[in-house]
Amino acid sequence: MKLSKLYSNKSKLFEPVDFISGLNVVLAEIRLPENRNKDTHNLGKTTLGRLLDFCLLAKRSPKFFLFKHVELFKDFVFFLEVELADGSYVTVRRGVENASKISFKKHKISGPYLSGLPDAEWDHLDMPFKQSVNMLDSLLDWRALKPWSYRNGLGYQLRTQGDYRDVVHLGKFFGPHSGWKPFLAHILGFNAQLIASHYEQEKILEVTKTTAKTIERELGGSIEDISKIEGILLLKQQEAEKKQKLLDAFDFRSHDKERTKQLVDDIDEQIAALNAGRYSLNKNKKKINEVLKEERILFNPDEAQRLFNEAGVLFQGQIKKDFQQLMAFNSAITEERRDYLREERDEIETELKQTNADLDALGKQRSDILAFLSNTDVFDKYQKVSDEIVTLRADITSLERQRSLLRRLQELRSEIRTLNEVLARRQTQIENDVEQQNGDKTSLFSKIRLFFSEIVEEVMDHKALLSVSPNKKGHLEFKAEILDEAGTATSADLGHTYRKLLCIAFDLAVLRVHLDACFPRFVFHDGVLESLDNRKKENLLTVIRRYANLGLQPIITLIDSDLPMRDEIEGPFFDPGEVILTLHDENEQGRLFKMRSW
Repeated sequence: MKLSKLYSNKSKLFEPVDFISGLNVVLAEIRLPENRNKDTHNLGKTTLGRLLDFCLLAKRSPKFFLFKHVELFKDFVFFLEVELADGSYVTVRRGVENASKISFKKHKISGPYLSGLPDAEWDHLDMPFKQSVNMLDSLLDWRALKPWSYRNGLGYQLRTQGDYRDVVHLGKFFGPHSGWKPFLAHILGFNAQLIASHYEQEKILEVTKTTAKTIERELGGSIEDISKIEGILLLKQQEAEKKQKLLDAFDFRSHDKERTKQLVDDIDEQIAALNAGRYSLNKNKKKINEVLKEERILFNPDEAQRLFNEAGVLFQGQIKKDFQQLMAFNSAITEERRDYLREERDEIETELKQTNADLDALGKQRSDILAFLSNTDVFDKYQKVSDEIVTLRADITSLERQRSLLRRLQELRSEIRTLNEVLARRQTQIENDVEQQNGDKTSLFSKIRLFFSEIVEEVMDHKALLSVSPNKKGHLEFKAEILDEAGTATSADLGHTYRKLLCIAFDLAVLRVHLDACFPRFVFHDGVLESLDNRKKENLLTVIRRYANLGLQPIITLIDSDLPMRDEIEGPFFDPGEVILTLHDENEQGRLFKMRSW
C-alpha cells in the first residue's frame, strides 16, 4: 500500500499533493534572510504528516491543529487517495466539522479528484468513526499486522519531530507497555501472543491480589481459622435452635433449669474463687504494710555515747565511726528491700481492683438470673428469651458472612498461586522464544537487526545494535545503540541527531524485511537531514534512494539549508520529479495552507 493523492474541497487554500511511487521530497525554501536562523518557520512540512494521520483516521483531539483552530478549518474536507496492494485505489473522505463521519470510494485507476463527487456515488457514505476504522483496515488488508489494526503501526510510518525521542517507544504510545510492546514484538518476529498473554495474566493476578486484600480488610485484619469459625457457628446454631424450640413450646422449665445450673455451677463458683483470691491478696497486703512500718534501726549511737559517759565509760573514735558505717550499709539494704515491697503492694492493689470489678459484674449477673427465676410472668420470660435469640441470630449472620469471606479468600489465594505458576511458565516460554529468535540467523528479527546496522554503518561509519531481551518479570526490553570499534555500546545514540538516525534506520529496516508480506510500503520522516554533516547527509539520502528502488515509498521533509553542499556543475541534488511539494517563506502562497499562520 502506498499513498497516491492528498487534496481538499478548497484547492485555492490547500493545493493537491501528488505522491510518486519512489522517493518523495517536501522541500521548504527559506528565501528571506531574516528567517534563516530561526528554528521553526511554520511552512507546513511537519503539518503534512499530521494531515496524513488525520486522513488515516486518527482520533479527534482538541490539541490537533485542525480542531485547535476549528474556526479556520471547519469548512475543510480532505481526501486521501491510497493505492492498494492489488493496484486498485480507495479514496477516504473526511471533513473537519463532521470528523466522525467518513466516506469511502473504491476505483480502479488514480483520479480524477473526487471533491465534487455526489454523495450518492460514494460506496460507503458518512460511516461512524469506529466502523470506518474497521472498513479502512479491511480495505488496506495489512495481514502481516494481524490481529492488530493498521493504526498500531502508523506511529513508525509517520514520524514527525516529536517522534524521534525514542526509537521504539513513541510519544503516541501513552499508557501501559501492554498497549504497544506485544505489537512491536510481533512486527519484529517474536511470539507476540505469549507476551500479550503474559500481560493479561499479570493484570488478572493484580486484580485477584487487590480483591484478596479487600477481603482481608473487611475481616478486620484478624483472619481466624475457618475450622474455628465453623465450630463456633455450629454451637451458636444449636443454641439458637434450642431456644427457638423453647419459645415454640411456650415452656420455660428447661430454660429455668439451665439458668439455675448456670447460677450454681458457674457464677457462684467464680464468685467464691474471686472472694478467696481477694482474701489472700488483702492478707498479703497487710503483711507488707506491717513490715514497712517495723523495719527500721532503733539504735542511736549519739544516745549510746551519752549513756556511756554518764556511766563513766569512754565511747568515741573508731568504735562510733565503724558503727555508723554499719548503720549506713544496713539502711541502704533496708531501703532497697522496701522498694521491692512497695512494688509488690502496688501490684496487689491493682489485682484487687480488677477482682472487685469482676465480683461486681458477677454479682449483677447473679442478681439478673435470680430476678428471672423469681419472675412468674411468662411473657416477660418469653421476651427475654426472644431477645437472646435475636442476639444469637445476629452472631450467626456475622459468622456466616465471615465464613463466606474466608472461603472466598482461600479461593483467591489458590488462584494467586495458580496464576504465579502460569506466569512463571509463560516467562520461561518468552525467554526461550527470544533466545531462539536471537540465535537464528534466518529469523525475521535477525534480518531486521542486520539491515538496521547496515544503514547506520553506511551513514556514519559505525555499527549499531538492535537488541531485545526479557527483564526479570519476563517483559521485553528493546534497545537501539551505536557501537564503537570494540563493539561496545556508546552514548552517541543519546544525542537527538543520532537518535533520529536510529529511528529512520529502524523504520526502513522493518519495512524492508516485510517487502514480501501484506505490509505498508510508505514511511514519512520529517526533517531527516537536520544537524548532520555533509557526508552523512549524502550517505543517508543514498540509503533512502536505494530503499525507494526496492519498492518502498519514503516521504521526507527538509529545509533547503540542510541540503549537502554541491558544486554547480553537479546540478540539483534531487530529480525534478522527486520534489512533490515546494514550500517557501516569501508569502502565504508558499505555505502548505495558503493562509495566515495560526
